[in-house]
Amino acid sequence: MTQGVDTDVDIRAAYAADASGLVHVPDGVARPESVEEVAELLRQASTDRFCVTPAGSQTSTTGASVAASGVLLSLQRMNLILDVDPIASTMRVQAGALVGDVKRVADAEGLLFAPDPTSENECTIGGAIACNASGARTLKYGATRQHVRSIKVVLASGDEITLRRNGLEKNTAGYSLAHDPVDWFVGSEGTLGVVVEAELALLRRPDLVIGTAVPFRSERDALAFVAAARRARDARFLDARSSQALDPRCLEYFDEPALTIARSADDQPGWAEGAAAMVYLEQEATSDTADAALHGWLALADQHHAYDDIRAFTSEGELRHARAMRHAVPVTMNERGARYTAVGGRKVSTDWAVAYELLHNAIEESRKLARDAGVEQAVTYGHAGNGHPHQNYLAFDAAHLARIEHVVEETLKMVVRMGGTVSAEHGIGKLKRRWLSLQISPLAIGVMRAVKRELDPHGLLAPGNIF
Repeated sequence: MTQGVDTDVDIRAAYAADASGLVHVPDGVARPESVEEVAELLRQASTDRFCVTPAGSQTSTTGASVAASGVLLSLQRMNLILDVDPIASTMRVQAGALVGDVKRVADAEGLLFAPDPTSENECTIGGAIACNASGARTLKYGATRQHVRSIKVVLASGDEITLRRNGLEKNTAGYSLAHDPVDWFVGSEGTLGVVVEAELALLRRPDLVIGTAVPFRSERDALAFVAAARRARDARFLDARSSQALDPRCLEYFDEPALTIARSADDQPGWAEGAAAMVYLEQEATSDTADAALHGWLALADQHHAYDDIRAFTSEGELRHARAMRHAVPVTMNERGARYTAVGGRKVSTDWAVAYELLHNAIEESRKLARDAGVEQAVTYGHAGNGHPHQNYLAFDAAHLARIEHVVEETLKMVVRMGGTVSAEHGIGKLKRRWLSLQISPLAIGVMRAVKRELDPHGLLAPGNIF
């Protein structure tokens, strides 16, 4: 194996798994500390024809950050925040910088890096760019893509390129897919090049954030509340004259099992006992608008038969606590899934999405599919404001895993019939590539393969991801 690649058995084993439950021991592990080292590795890979899979902190839930063959390229040591420009509201970082660290540095300057994947204190900027990560605030701010100003990429050949958005408001030069090459790499899951640095766009930090946890007696009431909140937000967005106070930056849903897990991280474990569901929302405000916003949410909750036991989170500490409650759900499910990997089981997670008005019907249909297959119901939670839930199943062994994957496939077919997507934020990776063709036409997949061949002609980067 080439210089800079470690083949020690224990080191290789340490990089063999990610949050998906998939395990592949790489042939070697590279841990560069500079762009030059990354470029040299890829030049050698191109010459010797060995595969390279880029990875950050290996928080992928789709197996994208494990190497089915060849070298696992860990960018964790390239973790510097290179500079911050408070005037231009930008930050330049290396790919291995943690999203949480980026957010804290921005906050110290009175700024906000808006993307907020739940695993922000574990996941890297490079990983967030690779899968176009989003999170709860996507409802207001969108996913990672629109917050990336420029990137430095090392191609499969070892060549370094820097790509910057042109900022044009009008452009008819050539095919639209060629207008902004930055977008080729955001969401490409390491298959087209290795992102080693990025310039990020920052926003002004809001004066005040109000978090509100609203428990409900039924799932139907909770999701009807989400739909009404989304309609109110959209009406306000379309009509600047509207006096409507509701302007959520996130609308997060928890079914009863997810709420039970969230309570395990709460300092009020008996809160809202008996609730069948909960919605957690956040809204940015000022001291002048905070009361109107809170009263607006309470009124909407009352219209949808919420419990009276509604909680507000206003201080930084309280908001962190609310986030920890939310984060407890995927963490707990990952821990439970890990108990079964030795016998062929694991956690099975979905991240499909439909139009928010259809979410209740889609969840109901997915539950029916599970019942018909004799599969225990998934823990369902996540970004209901975007019509995007996470469903986490537990497979106890290989046979059980096959039954669950059948339920997932039938659910995704139903989602696509509704006009939805098989993957809203976690990408395709290795685990979901079998379902890509449910949504993407052969023609579109052919165009994707053509781009792949142009940038990685020997197919050396991230084999098994997407294709």
